[in-house]
Order: sequence, then structure tokens, then C-alpha cells
Amino acid sequence: MEIMVERYDNDITVLSIQGAIDGSSAPHLRQAIVDACEDNPMLLLDMHQVHFMSSAGLRVMLLLYRQLQELDGEVVLVGLREPIYDAMEATGFLKYFQTAPNIETGAKLLGV
Repeated sequence: MEIMVERYDNDITVLSIQGAIDGSSAPHLRQAIVDACEDNPMLLLDMHQVHFMSSAGLRVMLLLYRQLQELDGEVVLVGLREPIYDAMEATGFLKYFQTAPNIETGAKLLGV
């Protein structure tokens, strides 16, 4: 898994994730999220290139949600592939997140 961190309109941190989010990569993603939240609790997770997410990935998503709640932050999941979207919906995780098809729409959901 690879993670690229960028700024969008100087108000939002974008984490672009490529690859699988599983037991071996989830700790790396978790640390990237923690680091990004220290700087700015307004996040877009660009998941267009995520082809698989295990239960370890779902746990990271739950951690992200809880951390941002404490910081009065927000996150939008961008570009979820259908199998990941379906898994998150079936497990009830989507009730914690806004989703968007692209970065621009996600930024609008965050008020930018």
C-alpha cells in the first residue's frame, strides 16, 4: 500500500491510498491518519485505487472516525469501489462517513 499526502485549497488534507488495506498495511495507514489529523482534522481519503479492505482496514476507519470526533474534524471517503462500499454498508460503517465520487465533491461536503 502507498499513501500520498497532499493539501487541497489549503484547508483540507487529502490522503490518496493505493493498494490493499489489510492486516499488514493497516498500521501504516493508521499512522498516516494520526499524523494528518495532528496538522488538520479536515480529511479526504481518496480510495479510488484501493482494491481490497479487510476487517483490519475497517478498524482503521473506525479509529479515524473516533479520532476526528474528538478533534471536531470531518472526513469524506472518496471514490469507494463497489465491493468496499458494499462491505462498509453491510457492516454499518457507512453511517459514520460521508462519501463522494471525487475530490471536488468531497471538498464541497467539507464546506470548502
